[in-house]
Amino acid sequence: MEAFSVRTSRLLLSLMFGFLVLGLASPVYAQEAAAAGAGSPLVQWSIITAGFALAIAAAGAALGQGRAVASAAEAIARNPGAAGEIRGALILGLVLIESLVIYVLLVSLILFFIKPFGG
Repeated sequence: MEAFSVRTSRLLLSLMFGFLVLGLASPVYAQEAAAAGAGSPLVQWSIITAGFALAIAAAGAALGQGRAVASAAEAIARNPGAAGEIRGALILGLVLIESLVIYVLLVSLILFFIKPFGG
């Protein structure tokens, strides 16, 4: 069973690395189109920063939600009588974690569409 988890974690790590490489390489192919309608560097960097902020927030929320669910499952396994209270606290925590990601998405969309720094 332990070999399965190591194999699975290697696969997931390889997939995440592949997506990271593809994500970093994709702007190279878009530079010709961006050169024709290039805006100010401040606008370009605000869009890039918004993307990184959203990626970091989503990754942090995914880790936090995974830990919360794991802890709740362990707590319910230890004390099945308190499953209702644990489940309620779990759902409240998951909602609060997800709301932070929605706020970052909102800020990213504002930076992407409204361009508050001009341009």
